Amino acid sequence: MPVLFRALVLICLVTIGSALPAVSQAEDGVHRLVLQISDNDPHKMMGVLNVAANVSRHYSGIGEEVEIRIVAFEGGLHLLRTDTAPEDVAKRVQGFGMSMPNVTFLACGNTIDTMERLEGKKIPILEDAEIVQTGVVALIEANEAGWTIVRP
Repeated sequence: MPVLFRALVLICLVTIGSALPAVSQAEDGVHRLVLQISDNDPHKMMGVLNVAANVSRHYSGIGEEVEIRIVAFEGGLHLLRTDTAPEDVAKRVQGFGMSMPNVTFLACGNTIDTMERLEGKKIPILEDAEIVQTGVVALIEANEAGWTIVRP
């Protein structure tokens, strides 16, 4: 009976362990983080930027690499708009381009199209931002590629 019990416990542990996501560095040793912002809230925008800066400094401080993507869609796209981003947020985003080249900003093309249609004008996006067709698809694909996704 004890042998059968141990075998069942081992089978359960193996089954549970294979169902859990891996929480480790990629094989190339680079940590990868995606932060999403979908709210037009300056406090949340600053929170996302704080997380990106803190994570970047942490890994830099211990001599490890990290790639960080910030995906902005829906109301969060205002983080990357030159005409509506709060001044302190805009200055901080621009500072990332100079001091943290490991941080990339992705703007949702679908959200841009919707805003342009509703506002009747071209939406100006920060030059450092890359436009992707769909912000949520960028999140899905990053998740499938093993990136950690966080919504601060």
